[in-house]
Amino acid sequence: MKNIVLILTLISTLTACNAQQTNTIEVLSATEFKEAVTNKEVQLVDVRTPEEFKEGEIDDALNIDFLQNESFTTQFEKLDKEEPVYIYCRSGNRSGKAANQLQKMGFKEIYDLEGGYMNYPYKK
Repeated sequence: MKNIVLILTLISTLTACNAQQTNTIEVLSATEFKEAVTNKEVQLVDVRTPEEFKEGEIDDALNIDFLQNESFTTQFEKLDKEEPVYIYCRSGNRSGKAANQLQKMGFKEIYDLEGGYMNYPYKK
């Protein structure tokens, strides 16, 4: 009987640990990303440099440069960690790194544009 209780306790503990390890980062295709951010009030952030941002951006995006570590953290701390955040960069590399950083900062839902702005066919 003690063995059964021990096994059930172990299963319960493992299940609880697995439930806490949810993935908060999801990579979206350009179409999915567009549908999620168009005509909606969302936290949409371009993590490219200001120079890249000036060359073109997705409507209503906020520019927070990933390469400026201190500024990046400070500016993201002003956003709501409980609300989804949609991020993109030039090719998907920096935004992937930014997504990992945001996850460590406590953001619950992070959506990253697959292939970045270069792969986004809905530019104006």
